[in-house]
Amino acid sequence: MAQSIKNANNENFPVGSWLISNANRYHVSCFYEFARAADDIADNPELTSDKKIKLLNGFEDALLGKKSMDPAFLQGSKMAESLRQTGVNIKHCNDLILAFKQDALKSRYDNWSDLIAYCNLSAAPVGRYLIELHGGSKNGYWASDSLCVALQLINHLQDCGEDYKNMDRVYLPMDWVQEANLDLNELGDNKSSPALRKVFNWMLLGIDEQLRDAKNLSSSLYSRRLGLEVSVIYQIACSLRNQLKTNDPLSKRIKLPRTQKIISFIRGVAAGLIS
Repeated sequence: MAQSIKNANNENFPVGSWLISNANRYHVSCFYEFARAADDIADNPELTSDKKIKLLNGFEDALLGKKSMDPAFLQGSKMAESLRQTGVNIKHCNDLILAFKQDALKSRYDNWSDLIAYCNLSAAPVGRYLIELHGGSKNGYWASDSLCVALQLINHLQDCGEDYKNMDRVYLPMDWVQEANLDLNELGDNKSSPALRKVFNWMLLGIDEQLRDAKNLSSSLYSRRLGLEVSVIYQIACSLRNQLKTNDPLSKRIKLPRTQKIISFIRGVAAGLIS
C-alpha cells in the first residue's frame, strides 16, 4: 500500500514514552500503529475517496474481528486482539475510523464548531483510549478532550501549508477565512500574509482556551505514570503554542529544539509530581 506524506517523524508529541508502564506499552503501541496505518490511507494523495473509504471499511471489519487475508488490515486485527485483552471500549477506535473517513470526503470546515467536532473524532479518542487503558479519571474525559483537541489544532497550524498543497485540505474555519478576506491560495506561499496571520491568531486564541481547560488533567488521572506523561505533553503543547505565536508555519515547520524538549520534559515531570 502506498504511504501518506506524513509519518511518525513529523510528530512533536511522545508516543508511549518510558513513563508508560511496561504492562501497557504493547497496547499503546498497537493503538498507535493502528491509528497510523488508517491515517496513512486517509492522507494518501494517490488514492481516490472511494478507495479510501473501501480500505477504511476493511479496517472496521478487522476491528470487529472479521478475518482477512489482506496484510493491509493487519494493524486492525492486532488492535482487535489488544482490545479483547484489555477490555477497552472499541468506540475509541471506531471514532478514529469515522474521522479518517471524514478526511477522505471533506476538506473544508464551515466554522469553529465544525472544526472542533472533527477534532473530537480525530483527536479526543486518543486520550479517551489511554485513560480507559490506565484505569480512568476522577473527572471524566472533558479535560483530556481539551488537551487532545489543542494538540490537533497545533498540528493543523504546523502543517497548514503542506495540507493545502498536497491534499487540498484546509483546517481553518471558513467563516474566519472570509472575515479576514483571506485567499486560500496564500496557503501555498512561503510566507504568511497579514490576512492569514489574523486567522492563525484567532486559532491560537481557541488553542489557549483548550489548554486552559486541560491544565489540571494530570492530577485527575488514577494512573500516576499516565499523569506524568500527560503533564509532559501539556508542557510541550504550551511551548509549541508559544512558538506558533511568534513564528510563521509557512516559512518553516514549527518544532521544538532538543533543549526546549528537555526543558518541557523536566517541567512536565516536576508539575506532575507535585500535582
